[in-house]
Amino acid sequence: MPLMDSDAQPVDTPIGDSSTDIPDRLPFPPITYSHILHCSYHDWHPRYRAITPKSRVIPLPPQFVSYLRADGIVLPPEPTHPREDDDLDTFSDAGSEGGDPSTEWADLHAQVKETISEFGKVTPKLNWSAPKDATFMAATNDTKCATPNDIYLLLKSSDFITHDLEHPFDDCEPDTVASNENEQGDSATSSIPEVPYHLILRKYVNFNPSLEFRCFVRNRKLLCMCQRDLNHFEFLFDMRDMFRSRIQAFFDEKLRDSFPDPNFVFDVYIPAPHQRVWLIDINPWAQRTDSLLFSWLEILRMKDPIGFEDEEDVNTGVEEGFVRISLRDGSIMSSDEINGVLNDGEEEKDKKQEISEEDDDLAPFLPEVRLIKKNDPEAYQFSTPQYSAHKVPRDVVDASLAGTGGMSEFMGKWQEILARQMYNQQGDSSDSE
Repeated sequence: MPLMDSDAQPVDTPIGDSSTDIPDRLPFPPITYSHILHCSYHDWHPRYRAITPKSRVIPLPPQFVSYLRADGIVLPPEPTHPREDDDLDTFSDAGSEGGDPSTEWADLHAQVKETISEFGKVTPKLNWSAPKDATFMAATNDTKCATPNDIYLLLKSSDFITHDLEHPFDDCEPDTVASNENEQGDSATSSIPEVPYHLILRKYVNFNPSLEFRCFVRNRKLLCMCQRDLNHFEFLFDMRDMFRSRIQAFFDEKLRDSFPDPNFVFDVYIPAPHQRVWLIDINPWAQRTDSLLFSWLEILRMKDPIGFEDEEDVNTGVEEGFVRISLRDGSIMSSDEINGVLNDGEEEKDKKQEISEEDDDLAPFLPEVRLIKKNDPEAYQFSTPQYSAHKVPRDVVDASLAGTGGMSEFMGKWQEILARQMYNQQGDSSDSE
């Protein structure tokens, strides 16, 4: 995930056709240090552990953070599994020239091995980001890792991880801290906080990308949602109302009142048979969080959803022309149908009370679910691969600046790493047969 996002108040002015209606700067309110930290996996995961996929959150020692920040890719030596017909010299230790870097963080290295032994395959991430931009470095071309070195290679090659390490508080402002008034009556402001970096190892699951959704929350109200994978999936259109209902109910019950900030972006996964919603990630409400099928200007200018508590008609309690969806069975009721239920006199009051008290069976107006249509340009991603702007790690650039010899040396090491990965995978495959 690219990362981060900030808090915005509703802007009722519609988007006009004139270029003068487009502001020079998006109307995000200040992004605070605390908001960024609240969106860190280590901060929110303990609160939502029961609704997230199985994972381990491992605190990182300063030595490992320094290792990630250091130039070059030096990996710990890995034990080989000799076979009679193998030339073991082909798979020399990646860390042989620079020693074993894991001696500086042996406890972490042991925890990583233990987690892989428990989970089998894992997918890694840091506090905010996963190294999805570095999958070209992996033999499997994804973030699935079977060894500690698979993890270290992805983390060291990723610009997203570098952003987590070097720029987590870009464009942020200090939180104003209430303090005892001094003689001048001044209040203190917080300095840039220390980030408690963590390695998250999630048990590998082959997610169906068509069932992942990104959801946008402002003032603790779910504004809109869209699919995360930018491809067309025809079956989603018939199931749109059901997914919207599931996500709205999940948000109302699990996230709305428990997340510390009123504005945030969250990702969910709803696997078949689509009865349970899994929380995958929470992202900052800021421009650097990818808004996918919406524009941030569009989101920031959306009006709040309409409910009984918001814009209540004096006679019916229902604003004309909107739709409500039952969170229990997904059935749709138009405003006319609801008005038909709410008759005059005491019967109207009784039924209105029944609607409002049955566990919010009729939810407030639910947000738009935006999907990619078959003829949308986003459905045909032939020219620009995902994360293409991030696909050259610093080591490649440095090697190219060193001339032909530098690039040849780097490519030789890279081929060694890939050969080792393929060798280990072949060994795992043989062991399982």
